[in-house]
Amino acid sequence: MLENWFWFLLLGLASFRLTRLIVLDKIAGFIRKPFMEEIEEKNDKGEIEEYIIIKGKGLRRWIGELLSCYWCTGVWVTTGLFFLVTFNPLLGKPVLIIFGAAGVAGILEGILAKIID
Repeated sequence: MLENWFWFLLLGLASFRLTRLIVLDKIAGFIRKPFMEEIEEKNDKGEIEEYIIIKGKGLRRWIGELLSCYWCTGVWVTTGLFFLVTFNPLLGKPVLIIFGAAGVAGILEGILAKIID
């Protein structure tokens, strides 16, 4: 399946987008909520700063630490996507294509936001 650069690049883009979704996006906050508390406070300059407090002990704390780390979650997301596309290509290929395209869109949006601002 990942025998050529296209699928490798697509895996990277899909991993990027799915990891951001899990670790950073508000829409996936319900996944993080049992494991961490996200607190927003205004600093002296009036800017919003976000703090994360990991909840619990043992496995719950470990999952909270994992979900608070973009790089750590990225390894597991990439591993999951790799095995999905390897062992169930009928489901895995569309997942890679959808999240890969969303990753490209996110990168382009970030570039355009910097150019326009």
